[in-house]
Amino acid sequence: MSEIAETDVLIAGAGLAGASLALALSREGFDVTLVDPQPFEAQLAPTFDGRSTAIAFATYRMLHTLGLGEDLAPHACRMDRILVTDGRRPGAAARAPSAAFLRFDADEIGAATGGEPLGYMIENRRLRVALARALGDTDVTVRAPVGVTAVETGIGRSTVTLSDGSRVRASLVVGAEGRRSIVRDAAGIGVIRQPYGQSGVVATVRMAQPHGNVAHEYFLPGGPFAILPLTDQRASLVWTEPTRAAEALRGASDAAFRSHLNRRFGEFLGEVRPEGPRFVYPLELSLATALVAPRVVLIGDAAHGVHPVAGQGLNMGLKDVAALTEVLADARRLGEDIGAEPVLDRYARWRRFDTVALTLAFDAFVKLFSNDIAPVRAVRDLGMAAVNRIAPLRRAFMHEAGGATGDLPRLLRGEAV
Repeated sequence: MSEIAETDVLIAGAGLAGASLALALSREGFDVTLVDPQPFEAQLAPTFDGRSTAIAFATYRMLHTLGLGEDLAPHACRMDRILVTDGRRPGAAARAPSAAFLRFDADEIGAATGGEPLGYMIENRRLRVALARALGDTDVTVRAPVGVTAVETGIGRSTVTLSDGSRVRASLVVGAEGRRSIVRDAAGIGVIRQPYGQSGVVATVRMAQPHGNVAHEYFLPGGPFAILPLTDQRASLVWTEPTRAAEALRGASDAAFRSHLNRRFGEFLGEVRPEGPRFVYPLELSLATALVAPRVVLIGDAAHGVHPVAGQGLNMGLKDVAALTEVLADARRLGEDIGAEPVLDRYARWRRFDTVALTLAFDAFVKLFSNDIAPVRAVRDLGMAAVNRIAPLRRAFMHEAGGATGDLPRLLRGEAV
């Protein structure tokens, strides 16, 4: 029988959440092994997934604290304003939108945030490259392409069997492989799923006119349509449609795609030109019934998969990373077993309410806005108008979106663990 490797923490999944956790824990002196079924280099390709992410300003502080600031700064586009409009059929550009709208402006909360924007838009490939470069300067053991096939929990350690037949013994196993987490299933943790029947079409466009660091979100009957500012006078589109329509958009000619795009985009930013391939991602709600099990913990989409309506998916995952890093570092300083139940329960208590509350809130938000029922539209338009007119409420929404509320882990406050 082959020799069993030893590590403090084995992280399954080298995506953005898993790689960030590996980096954070390595900075705290933990011996970390990071495994992923895909070649690690494949994730660095510009066409790997095409997505961009809205990074809350608190999360951006965390990335700076982890040493990624220099690599990310040239590629991070400020979002200084967000305009939210309740659109109507057949598209936001084809018919006058509702008079109800929301306007969020970073200047309103600038005194409290030190002039931070509402967030930053960064292409995922830039995040992956920065993380890969930072991990290259650590002692993290990266094993890819190799995935987890089994997790066996024992006294004091867990033994993980990998797809190449090798085994690793760890004090703690972290499931960070996304919504189809093998670690979660192996630990016997259930998951609540609710498909939306929608898919997100993701594309990048170049604009003829400056976007002014403004993010636009139209709520249309088929789903939200977001125009999110990127560097170099580009924008990322997150275009939600019923799945069949989304697949048709992916296969449409460039001329047909531009025609559909202009009906929704309008002419307020001038002519737009698609750049690069289009990607389609099926959308569903997924929520793990527990965040921890004996010597197992979940982070990111393995724990909670949310609709991209508010752009908070990765921010929630990196909040998991910050909280877990702090809990494990504090436990080790106290001489505790990092995989022991009392330690993992501290992480679960810290993240459970926030995770469930946000997941359900985003779900309700999608259901409220992804329809064209007149009474529902009237209620939501009244709500939007009220929020827009009540400054303290509007500022509270902005602070929440910036990730600067609640019991923040030290990394999200920009402090070392």
